Amino acid sequence: MNFKDRFYLILAGIFIASLVSCNLIFQKFFTWTPFGIYTFEISVGILPYPITFLATDLISELYGKKKADQVVISGLIASVFVMIIVLIANAAPSTVWSPVGDDLFQKVFGLQGMAVFASMIAYLSAQFIDVRIFHFWKKLTKGKHLWLRNNGSTIISQFVDTAAVLILLCSAGVIEWDRFWLLLENGFLFKVLVALIDTPVIYGVIYALKGKIDIAHYDEG
Repeated sequence: MNFKDRFYLILAGIFIASLVSCNLIFQKFFTWTPFGIYTFEISVGILPYPITFLATDLISELYGKKKADQVVISGLIASVFVMIIVLIANAAPSTVWSPVGDDLFQKVFGLQGMAVFASMIAYLSAQFIDVRIFHFWKKLTKGKHLWLRNNGSTIISQFVDTAAVLILLCSAGVIEWDRFWLLLENGFLFKVLVALIDTPVIYGVIYALKGKIDIAHYDEG
C-alpha cells in the first residue's frame, strides 16, 4: 500500500471516529468564553464534529468528490451500526453487581436512538452539501483559492447541520423549543470559528504533502 492510500485510510478513520464520538457524548453541555468576548453554551458532542468537515475537505481536495462521498456513506453505516449496538446494550438487563446499572446507562444512552436519527439526517444533508459546494467552488475557481471553498462549503453546511439537528430534537421533545435559537446561535458561531481556525491547518497539510500526493483535478467527476 502506497503513502496516498495509507493517508486516505487515516483521514477516513479520523472522520468516522469523530462522527461516532459525537453521537456518544452529546448529552453533556458546557460553557466556554474565549477571550472573555462571547460565552458559548454547547454540547461536548460538537467538539469533534468540525473535524469531520476538515477530513472531508482534505479528502475532496486530494482525492476528489467520489472518494469524499464514499467516506460520507461509510460514516453513515458506522453510525447506524453503533446505534444498533447501543440499543441492544441498553435493552440488556444489568447484573446486581454491575458498576453501571440500568438507570445510569439509560440516563446516558437512553436518547441515543432519537439523537443518532436526528444526527444522521442532519449529517447526510450537511456532508453532501459540504462536498458539493467544495467542488463547485473548486471548479469555478479552476482549483485556486482553497480558503474560499474550505470556508464557504464548511460554513454553509455547518449551518444546515446545526439547524436540522436542533429542529429534529426539539420536535421530538428532547430539547425545549425555547432553547432552540440560543443553541442554534451558539452551535453555528462555534462551528464558524472552528472553520476559520482550520483553514491554516488544511493549507499546512496540503503543503506538507506536496510531492507525496497529487491534488485531484478541479474538473474531476
